[in-house]
Amino acid sequence: MTTPATDPRAHVSAATRAARTEAARRRLASGELGSLPVVVGLVAIAVVFQCVTHHFLQADNLTNITRFIAGPGLIAVGVVFVLILGEIDLSLGSVAGATSAVAAVLAVRQGWPEWAAILAALGTACVMGLLHGLLFARVGVPAFVVTLAGMLAWSGLQEWVLGDGGTVNNRHNGIIASLDSTFLGDGDIAYAWGLALIAPAAYLLARLRTARRRAAAGLAARPLADTALRAGALALPCLVAAYALNQDRGLPLSLVVLLGVVVATDFTLRRTRYGRQVFAVGGSVEAARRAGVDVARVRVTVFLLSSLLAGLGGLFYASQQGSADKQLGSGNVLMMAIAAAVIGGTSLFGGRGNAWSALLGILVIQSITTGLDMVHAAQAIQYMITGAVLLAAVVLDSLTRRTRAGAGRT
Repeated sequence: MTTPATDPRAHVSAATRAARTEAARRRLASGELGSLPVVVGLVAIAVVFQCVTHHFLQADNLTNITRFIAGPGLIAVGVVFVLILGEIDLSLGSVAGATSAVAAVLAVRQGWPEWAAILAALGTACVMGLLHGLLFARVGVPAFVVTLAGMLAWSGLQEWVLGDGGTVNNRHNGIIASLDSTFLGDGDIAYAWGLALIAPAAYLLARLRTARRRAAAGLAARPLADTALRAGALALPCLVAAYALNQDRGLPLSLVVLLGVVVATDFTLRRTRYGRQVFAVGGSVEAARRAGVDVARVRVTVFLLSSLLAGLGGLFYASQQGSADKQLGSGNVLMMAIAAAVIGGTSLFGGRGNAWSALLGILVIQSITTGLDMVHAAQAIQYMITGAVLLAAVVLDSLTRRTRAGAGRT
């Protein structure tokens, strides 16, 4: 009798080291590259620019990179959700700009308490996303058309709210102003070291809990040595980052917020029923519907969530530039967010991606931008290089998708 073929990943715990190596090789050969290309790319970018500038890896430069990724990174996390559905949202840059405009006008011109102005602005962003989702999921208007109309409409709303002046400066020492300028503990090194230790410890505990649950169910689990090795591999960059940040001003609040959002959304996608429904709809709408998933509800909530994150990202943009103006959210803001999600590993074809891809992708883009700024490259050159990196990511996504299809893992 023929023994049915099984996925080698199901037997990792019982395999020898050689067998685990072979299982990893098979995963790579079948197109499951994970974050490996992005990590290798980040290392290559750091090495190249350090050799060229000799101070790319200095603490103050690395600190600035972690600060500047907050705004586009938050928008990119929202993009990940939309791309997993196999859709696109062209309005997120305009949503970011309109949200910052509403918050600034209510807080500065109307005299609202800043926390109330922020909540009202984020609520406005949610309404925008809700409208997009309803028109797409309930009325049947294509997402491309809905969000293109939203991009134009919310840009107009942004200009109308700001008025003739076109610029509203942040309230001095206010909440929005402090989003970009705050460092936890005023440079206290304990915060960065603490986060660097908590992250791998939390990963280790989560993996051990998963292993216990699989063992209790009679399923194979990764061996302790393998789990410890992975936790150690995570701890190394975390500790290096903490050391670098502590050589400058410490742990930026903006980085903590971005990491918190990434962790929360990653948990939502991987560990909740809602997250599984998002992947199901992105993989096959008809199959998800037949499985009992409320496709319309999933679509509406995804567009609402992406607009909320875009609005939050807009507040960080306003904090970085010191004001809300008519230009905030325009230009390449949307394109950089989409590029970050795709470069990080989220598929344009739907059904595959994770929140960490947004963080990795925006790190790649910001590192390239910062390095090219340091060598005084023209903006045209920056756009061309970023475009080339994005094209390479899409080509890699297409090739790995084809490879997985050939290996029966679509």
